[in-house]
Amino acid sequence: MASDESFVQHDNAMSVPQSTDFLGKHEFLIRRLHSLTGLIPVGAYMVVHLLVNASLVIGPGRFQFFVNQIHSLGRLLPLIEWVFIFLPILFHGLFGLWIIRTGRSNTASYPYLSNWRYSLQRASGMIAIVFIFGHVFHLHGWIHADWWRHGIAEPLGMANFRPYNAASTLAMALSGMVWPVFYVVGIVACVYHLANGLWTMGITWGIWVSPQAQRWASRACSLMGVGLLTVGLAALVSARRVDVDAARTIENQMYDAGVRSGQTTPAPEKRSKPQ
Repeated sequence: MASDESFVQHDNAMSVPQSTDFLGKHEFLIRRLHSLTGLIPVGAYMVVHLLVNASLVIGPGRFQFFVNQIHSLGRLLPLIEWVFIFLPILFHGLFGLWIIRTGRSNTASYPYLSNWRYSLQRASGMIAIVFIFGHVFHLHGWIHADWWRHGIAEPLGMANFRPYNAASTLAMALSGMVWPVFYVVGIVACVYHLANGLWTMGITWGIWVSPQAQRWASRACSLMGVGLLTVGLAALVSARRVDVDAARTIENQMYDAGVRSGQTTPAPEKRSKPQ
């Protein structure tokens, strides 16, 4: 993503018509909050999420350890998910769509690489929204309610992930070719959106203003993007290579040991069905 082209201000890549509605009147604040939530907590969560998934490179046991740590939060987990993950993602995604709808690309008039990056930022954002909703439905079913999961999600082939059989159920969910391709496209879009968004956020907030500072920031964000993409694809490849039977044996042993020690609360609904 690094470029030696002329650098332009982030907001110059789109021209936004004046508006008298609430969103138009508070556009400055909304755009700042939008860029901020893209980094914290949404971007930070994505980095942690990919790193946890990449622990599959070490083995199913290590991945299960991290998943168990997350679910040890018990009843606090849904609250944390909604406050720090779901609501920020919804805010960032919905207002991102508003920005796209009210903006107008000027890549034809100003064909600088920075402006093309701005357009790709919007395209990757739309792909990321579709990917996130599809990913959550595919693995978690959206709603943690028995009537929804058993009556709607599972009959549609969704809600495949079981936290206490993490690696084995993830591997089975990624069987075939359609879903792996879906995840490759989604990971690429999300990583580009974060890395390029970090660069544009620095311009929006006046962190790097001069052409030289923008050039160095572009290179740093590019390196971060390449590294994060490598982590994400490594996690995907590792999930595809999991030996399901061997992984399930390790997962069940860890579950039984956790229940005996009191570190794991018995939760049959978080386990895969006996094969």
